[in-house]
Parts: sequence; C-alpha cells; structure tokens
Amino acid sequence: MRTRPFGRTGLAVPEVVFGGGWVGGVLIHTDDDTRRAAFRRALDAGVDWIDTAASYGDGESERTIGRLVQELPADRRPRISTKARLDLEAGEPLDRQIRRSLEQSLERLRMSKVELYQLHNPIAPATGGGRIALDAVLGAGGVADALDRLRAEGLCDHIGFTALGDAASCIRVVESGRFDTAQVYYNMLNPTAALAEPGALSVQSFCGLLDACRRNDLGVMAIRVFAAGVLATDERHGREVAVTADGGDLTAEEKRAAAALAAVGPEHGTRAQRALRFVLAEPRVSCAVVGLAEIAHLDEALAGAAMGPLPEPALAALRQVWNSDFDRGA
Repeated sequence: MRTRPFGRTGLAVPEVVFGGGWVGGVLIHTDDDTRRAAFRRALDAGVDWIDTAASYGDGESERTIGRLVQELPADRRPRISTKARLDLEAGEPLDRQIRRSLEQSLERLRMSKVELYQLHNPIAPATGGGRIALDAVLGAGGVADALDRLRAEGLCDHIGFTALGDAASCIRVVESGRFDTAQVYYNMLNPTAALAEPGALSVQSFCGLLDACRRNDLGVMAIRVFAAGVLATDERHGREVAVTADGGDLTAEEKRAAAALAAVGPEHGTRAQRALRFVLAEPRVSCAVVGLAEIAHLDEALAGAAMGPLPEPALAALRQVWNSDFDRGA
C-alpha cells in the first residue's frame, strides 16, 4: 500500500483508509468472524489506519475496533481516528460534551489516546439543523480551544474537522490554522472541492476547499468516495444517507453515476475501482476513506489502489461530463 504525507502532522497515511462507518458497515452489521477477517486483511495489506466515530452504530464500530485491536501485539496495531458529534440543542457546554465524548470513545476503543480526534458536525455561519456555528468552533471557549486542551493532555495527537456544511465557513476553519486535518467530500459526482468554480455542475459547491487545505498544509481525508455506494454498485442497501444539500435525490445520483462511469469506461476497473482511482488522482488528497460492506469489497479496493490513479484521458472524459452537468436534460 502506497502512503502519502498527512499534512503538517508529520505522519504518512495509507492511500486507502479503512472506514468504520454505518454506510459500509462491515464493522457494525456483520458477524464477529467477518469483522475480524476484514480487519486483519486490511492490516496485512498495509491499511494501518481506521477512521471511526462515536455515532457509528451508537458506538458499535468503536467497540469492535477495541476488541480486535486488543487481539494484536502492540507493533501490529493500526492507528485510529474518531469523531465527536455534538448535541447543539442540549444546553450543555460544548467543551464538556467534547471531553465526555472522547473519554467514552477511548473506553470503547480500549485506548489511552487516538492519533486524530475530529469534530463531526457540519459547519455553518449559524448553529441550527445539526450544523455548528463558525464562531462556536473558532471563538474563545469554542471547539478548537477544547480540542487543544485534549491534545495538550495527551488524549489525542492531532485534531481535525469534517468539512461539510457551508463551504465558506469550512474554508475559514482551514485558514484559522487551528486544525491539522479535514475530511472533505470528494467523488466523481461532486468534484467541486478540487475546483475554483463549479462551472455547469448543479451540485453543492465546495469550491476552493482543497486549495485552502494545501495552502495551510492540512491533511485531507476524502470521504464519500463511492457516494454512499451509488458509484460502486446498483444494489441499494437503505443506508444511502445524504450529507450534502443536493444528495437526497437518489434517482438523480444514480443518473449522474451512470454518466460518470460510462465516461471513464470499464477498461479502468470495476465501478468501485474507477471511483477510487479518480480520488487518488487528486494530489491534494492524502487518503481515501473507504467504507466496506464485506471482505470482497476490501479486496476490490486494494486492487483498485494498486492500479494507481486514473490516467489523464479518463479524467478529461470526466471533465466533459461535468461541463454538461452529467448530460442533464439529455
């Protein structure tokens, strides 16, 4: 498994990171033998980083990781990143929520610290609808201050955030210099994080985000690289939860996926491999977080990563599709 620099953390991260989330769900929805086999298969292939969150399966992802990590000798254990989703209506101070969430995560993970601890809530100019206000993140006594304290206490090595919500607010967070990493929405259906302008694309814009991360030397974890599975397969599993403003129309997502995949062509691998290789073609991305439903999906992703990034002719074909907004109206 090839590695890439992880921003200013000084770490090298595998190009493919094991996603422990709800959508893929191999660490949540399967039996223990399957979970263990997937976990060890990933480690054997050099995927030594697992990204999880307190909310994934109401802690089940973290509990599974904690059990499986304890079965390994110390020098074989993967690095772990986890996240806190704050209850913004609870009336409880955010710093207290963040601390409690990390302490509970560490208990489930059976660890004394994690390599990376991240804010999970989308960011916006004002708090509401699950989004946290920019001032609540960067202001005095806010999330960044709370995360700094946890890092100073040795409960995490680095701090990051999920760059969802309002793009301008996310860029402000990047440019604040307070965070080491960002999780960025980036796939063949919405490549805007890598663009200066959205052009013809009628999707939520994250334009300028990857450039901001590069300027400020943030490590970038690309998320939703398979668009909740729409790019990887025609089979629907009922967990295609939208995380962008335009992602709720599953039929529209499927049409965009068909146009993008047709443009790239099967000579560049399976659907999932084409989607992964697209993300790996972006040099501003440190790693792609890949959600898995079964062990075969891991093997498919590993083979796709081994093929390397998509070549320029395939990327040019995709740009033509984006310029037509995925042949919208055709």
